[in-house]
Amino acid sequence: MEIRQIQPGEAFLVIHLFDQYRVFYRQASDISRARQFIEARLHNNESVIFVAFADITGKKQPVGFTQLYPTYSSVRTTKNWILNDLFVQEAFRKNGVGEALIRKAMQFATAAGARFLQLETATDNFTAQKLYERIGFRQQPPDMDFLVYRCPLIS
Repeated sequence: MEIRQIQPGEAFLVIHLFDQYRVFYRQASDISRARQFIEARLHNNESVIFVAFADITGKKQPVGFTQLYPTYSSVRTTKNWILNDLFVQEAFRKNGVGEALIRKAMQFATAAGARFLQLETATDNFTAQKLYERIGFRQQPPDMDFLVYRCPLIS
């Protein structure tokens, strides 16, 4: 298996995986929308995407990806990363692909000087929670100094 960061001209490598990821989260399949979104993130340097390639019938094919978004702390004057998207095709799950993608993201964030890599997962995704904790992620307690508010902008 090979894992590498893709560049703006390589968005095509992840578009179908990204569409499958959205479908997994109960969104309608929309290849055009997936293409526009991924191309914009890469073109505008707004995210970093790592793709896992597996040898399928003698040819390397994309089978999983992770997308990272930067986040900044003015107080700490640091740039950190959010592991926002992680997806592995069903046939390649439980083979270490997801863990390898996460570890690649951790290496990237460390090399970039980040103080942390953050992710979120569903409360009932126990398989993922076990993996994250085994790798070194720790569930964060509610922040006692700050409250988080969200204002919906589109109804």
